[in-house]
Amino acid sequence: MTLLKIISGILILITAFLSFKHGWDGLSMKSETNEMVAALGISKPVILTISILSLAVGALVLFPQTFFIGNVLNAMLIVLIMALSLKTGNLKTALIEIPFLLMPLVMIYLGYPLKK
Repeated sequence: MTLLKIISGILILITAFLSFKHGWDGLSMKSETNEMVAALGISKPVILTISILSLAVGALVLFPQTFFIGNVLNAMLIVLIMALSLKTGNLKTALIEIPFLLMPLVMIYLGYPLKK
């Protein structure tokens, strides 16, 4: 049981880090982000919305009360990116997102590690 809690804790830290990083990159419009967004064909207001939601995911997964909704929101954002990738014919990006889609689902299954 302890090993599963450690794995869950590590996944939370990875998710929070990636969410904050992607959210900040989207808000600051770094060149890599601009290239990806151009490939997906989404507008600047949508980018800002996704970035803000990504920052929210980073905060939500850190607390037991909002852990579930943070993971659901994260999974929905990943599915959105996958759908936009498929819409533009970018199968590679959609396939790359599959492990990232599994992370919030595994975290929901494992549960919040510090919850009693």
